[in-house]
Amino acid sequence: MPQEMPGWRVDAGRRHAGATLVPGRVGLDVPTVPAMQDQPTDESLVPDETRALVGTLVAEPVRAEITAKESQRYAQAVGDLDPVYFDIDAASAAGHPTLVAPPTFVTHAVVVGLPLDRIRTDGLFTGAMPMRLRVQRTMFGGEEWDFDAPVYVGDTITAETRLASIDEKAGSKGPFVRIVRETTFTNQHGDVVARSRQIGIAR
Repeated sequence: MPQEMPGWRVDAGRRHAGATLVPGRVGLDVPTVPAMQDQPTDESLVPDETRALVGTLVAEPVRAEITAKESQRYAQAVGDLDPVYFDIDAASAAGHPTLVAPPTFVTHAVVVGLPLDRIRTDGLFTGAMPMRLRVQRTMFGGEEWDFDAPVYVGDTITAETRLASIDEKAGSKGPFVRIVRETTFTNQHGDVVARSRQIGIAR
């Protein structure tokens, strides 16, 4: 049976249509081709058309301004109460020009609101770039972060998400696909402040 995992979703379709894999947050649609048992055993799980998408944007860039109210609400929600987020004197004493935002707030700041007809029952949404895989299900494989520079209240952050890699691998239970999407967060000065890599495992 298809399963829903954090950040990834599989919707069951009719048997000849496979499933629809939808990574969260960026909204990448991944309609599958017919299920594996209907395909030759030596056929790759990753069609050539999908391999050609590596390096391309999976959605339009998103831009957002960092505000004190929103960054402080986020800090309180995640339990990160560092004074540099709330007290300008504490931020100054730590060598910052103004209030700092929690590092992972950048991913929250660039979330785009969508009309209800674009939002699925699990809160994810569909995007504009289809990606085909010969798989039946998927799972969330983890997320990695690099933090390169502080994010400050008043910064304008631009997020760009690309399909970083998609590789077929051999596993103990058969072949699987490792999908990596990388989001780069850049401030108004052109400085990269953070990078995140979301990993999905499909088979």
